[in-house]
Amino acid sequence: MDTKITLTQPQIEFFAANGYLVVENLISLEEVERYKTLYDEFLSGTINVGANRSDLGANLGDSDKVENITQIMWPSDFRPELLEMSYHQKALEVSKQLMGEDLEMDFDMLINKSPYTNTITPWHQDEAYWLNVPDKRAASCWLSLDHATLESGCMWFVAGSNLKEVRPHTFAAKKGGALMCTASEEEAIAIELKPGSCTFHHGRTLHYSRGNSTDGQRRAFIVNFRPAEMIRYERANGFDHGRQNAADRQLKNDEFIK
Repeated sequence: MDTKITLTQPQIEFFAANGYLVVENLISLEEVERYKTLYDEFLSGTINVGANRSDLGANLGDSDKVENITQIMWPSDFRPELLEMSYHQKALEVSKQLMGEDLEMDFDMLINKSPYTNTITPWHQDEAYWLNVPDKRAASCWLSLDHATLESGCMWFVAGSNLKEVRPHTFAAKKGGALMCTASEEEAIAIELKPGSCTFHHGRTLHYSRGNSTDGQRRAFIVNFRPAEMIRYERANGFDHGRQNAADRQLKNDEFIK
């Protein structure tokens, strides 16, 4: 039976001041193996997600054989059982403690860096990608399914950037795709993680990761949370984080079942 995760007041205060928080052992190693199996079905294309899959590192890396940074939006649309599994439930539980009981899941996504792709995720603030909503509360949980190290592409955060304005962002490549802003490792802290551990960060927290120069995968599973009222505001204004329409999702699910 899952154990409820209760944050301490110092943890909550650290997040508020610094814009990120490490939570060790959010899920068990046994659960990590189950998530890896599902994750690899997405990566291999066994679960066909169509236009929900893209190369976030297109035009940033050198690989022409594999995606430089694989991004898959809304995996729970294609495997709905994910919503009831431990990760989504525990991440929501922690997010509510950090930012309020009115938080709900806004979207989820997979971001993988394959072996030796060595493509950075540029410095950015998630808020730069999003609709300008009245209530800026937003928390992203970044769960590592592998050992996230400096060499494989662990996360770096700029402490306290959540309390400042969003920096000017531009496209990292001429053809669009990833956004980037000016920041450096000198002002940041690297967070290495073991499988099953995670970080939470505010939507305004500056972060980035190096490329994966190792022979292993760097599988990350991200779930974002914000106030339910703001999710309704987003959807009413046509903003859904790249979600396909219901007919497309059903078609892909039917193909998977076949």
